[in-house]
Amino acid sequence: MSAREAASAANRFGLGAKPGELSAASDARGWLHAQLRKQPASTAFQDLPNSLELLRREAAYQQLRRMQKDDTDPAPAPAQMPDMAAKTPAAPAKQPLSPERRELTQLGLADIAARYRHAVTTDQPFVERLVRFWSNHFAVSIDKSTARLYAAPMEREAIRPHVLGHFGDMLLAVETHPAMLRYLDNVASVGGDSKLVHWQAVRAKRKSDNGGDGMPMRKLGLNENLAREIMELHTLGVNGGYTQADVTEFARAITGWSVPAPRQLTDARSGFVFRANAHEPGARRIMGKQYAEDGEGQGRAVLRDLAMHPATARHLSLKLARHFVADAPPDALVRRMAKAYLDSGGQLVALYAALIDDDAAWAPTARKFKTPDDFVVSAMRAGGFTLDQRPGSLPNLLRELGQPIFTPRSPAGFPDTTGDWAAGDALRKRLQIAETFANRVTGDRTPLQMANEALGEAAVRGDFASMLQRAGSPREGYALLFASPAFQWRT
Repeated sequence: MSAREAASAANRFGLGAKPGELSAASDARGWLHAQLRKQPASTAFQDLPNSLELLRREAAYQQLRRMQKDDTDPAPAPAQMPDMAAKTPAAPAKQPLSPERRELTQLGLADIAARYRHAVTTDQPFVERLVRFWSNHFAVSIDKSTARLYAAPMEREAIRPHVLGHFGDMLLAVETHPAMLRYLDNVASVGGDSKLVHWQAVRAKRKSDNGGDGMPMRKLGLNENLAREIMELHTLGVNGGYTQADVTEFARAITGWSVPAPRQLTDARSGFVFRANAHEPGARRIMGKQYAEDGEGQGRAVLRDLAMHPATARHLSLKLARHFVADAPPDALVRRMAKAYLDSGGQLVALYAALIDDDAAWAPTARKFKTPDDFVVSAMRAGGFTLDQRPGSLPNLLRELGQPIFTPRSPAGFPDTTGDWAAGDALRKRLQIAETFANRVTGDRTPLQMANEALGEAAVRGDFASMLQRAGSPREGYALLFASPAFQWRT
């Protein structure tokens, strides 16, 4: 039992066993609890710029682009008519990245490289898996250009520091982060009775009285995206008992939650700003509770209550149990986890402890199919290699496998069940990439030795063990291991 639990602790609760880790995890539950008593290391990220610095660099880059555009002369007229007989016009030459744009791109790649380098080497793989779980729970997709630079910093700044703390603190940190505020459009949300709308009405009337010339004004209004996703995805869950009226009132409560304007960035102290002139004044009634007008504090008060709602406890517990135990986890386990969460006042360590202390989490039927990200990280940990020699190689690899980094393309995040990842084409790509991984393995271990270190001897028996021993070369054996059915599961 202890050997099987050690393998589960390293592979299902952790990120995949690296050499020597199964021995360290011989007291599986104690090993996991010990990780929860130590704040996650952050040295791997210490040289990366924070979100405020990125906002400043982004604003400077955009200002430079505007200046360059203004200085550009109109394109000269063509010297002659185009050849009407030409079949296809020549594609325009791809413009090289400017030094400023290249710097922003390199910073993003450096953030990703640090993230995966830390995952491969960390001695707190359970905590690191929890960081990644919450990062996906609070999903931001970088295919939205305004959020592109900030998804990785949000994980560093809003999730990692709070992963062993209070859920309410993490929730507030996420919802006030530039990544989330931009991704879900709260930066454009303006209360219908706010000072800003009244000022615009006055200006519009003055403009009309003067003849109405000039550009039309941008229409200001309420945006419910962030409020809806906080309730539906981040806290209560889709069946959490809220109504459309609750969403609208909550959206009004968080009007004014935004990021500093370019002119404010020099003196700004963080990437969050409350714009009082965009806030909808007045008391709000949300989920049956009255919230007095309190500016920025009104939205904070709603978040505190949402964090401690029983529906939130149930929603978070179900997602965690689904991630760590099984696609359809036992309902009794979920109930016990939710109770521990509420009894502790929303302390996340209490929630995690209830999970790992429950025998249901260690049942022989507890297993999860690896996502592409799991597959890649566990292979790097087992083989002792990284993929950051070329900055774009890891993002390209995960894009090919179907899980591009920080690009779930939905606020719901990447899916977390077997049916979403075990399709035939996806498995075929894993077989091909297994050979690439095999060529990167370090050390002189035999394939059988590496399999035992990665999966545990109980999982490497019979035909599987014989196949690894009969491999024509170590590289062929490593590829067989990475491509094997046993390696595709977190058991």
